[in-house]
Amino acid sequence: MNVRRRHISGIAIAAATALGLGTLSACSDSASAANTDKFDVVAAFYPLQYLAEQIGGDHVHVTSLTKPGQEPHDLEISAQQTAALGESDAVLYLKNLQPAVDDAVSQSEVRTKIDAASLTTLEKHGNEVGGHAASHDTSKNDELAGLDPHIWLDPVRYAQVAQGVGKAFEKADPKNAADYRTRTAALVKKLDALNTEFKTGLADTKTKVFITTHAAFGYLAERYGLTEEAINGLDPESEPSAERVKNLEKMAKADGVTTVFYETLVSDKTAKTIAADAHLKTDVLDPIEGITKKSRGKDYFSVQQANLKALQKALGSK
Repeated sequence: MNVRRRHISGIAIAAATALGLGTLSACSDSASAANTDKFDVVAAFYPLQYLAEQIGGDHVHVTSLTKPGQEPHDLEISAQQTAALGESDAVLYLKNLQPAVDDAVSQSEVRTKIDAASLTTLEKHGNEVGGHAASHDTSKNDELAGLDPHIWLDPVRYAQVAQGVGKAFEKADPKNAADYRTRTAALVKKLDALNTEFKTGLADTKTKVFITTHAAFGYLAERYGLTEEAINGLDPESEPSAERVKNLEKMAKADGVTTVFYETLVSDKTAKTIAADAHLKTDVLDPIEGITKKSRGKDYFSVQQANLKALQKALGSK
């Protein structure tokens, strides 16, 4: 039996009726009503969905608000998803990443609300992260800084979130607490090993500076002694200024940068334009906001290992 069961809220019923849904069904890609005999978890987007699945195992039924291939930053919540959220046992989200999700969660009657941002530390990051502070980079980085939500790209912070999620599952679904503890410990062990892979693999490189389309890799850069120079700030859809482009080209030459990285869920146009102008290569560095056919791997770990290889190649790993 499920941990608990509630009546759908009036808002959710109205939403479902408006869509002519009647009885809602659940699927793994997009959250619909989660009336199952398992512990029903709605995750905001892929990295949190993955955590819930790995920690919950057979005890949980996980749905995601963000479909594969959908850019999570600009997600809008459908009436069907609002109804599903009202029926779930727990919601796992990352506050300030997806405003529509924040609003839906705040209005929801879900008893267990797990904010991943509260389970680790967030920092303010701008276009440049990692302390390079090159004299040839004159962009006003501080003015563009904001709290960086991309905590899952740092295996250490992601492990901290995993531990917090495991404890929340134990509390909300105590009859399966022992299994949640075991699975959380196994996941944290794998993340510790991934951290070691990155630390070892990036310890000795010709350059420590890499360019990305948007500032998603700041925590990763700080963790492994690198500097991320982002074309855009934390917003993947923003347009860089002419000054920023000029600074990047100067910096690339001064610091021996070989590659401009773009990602799978946003346009590569800006990255390829800058790379062509500065006579640089392009490659993919995946922020793992969703897994698609274009992803270099089938899950979080395989994509992170592909990211490590791409960084080693671009930075000149010795």
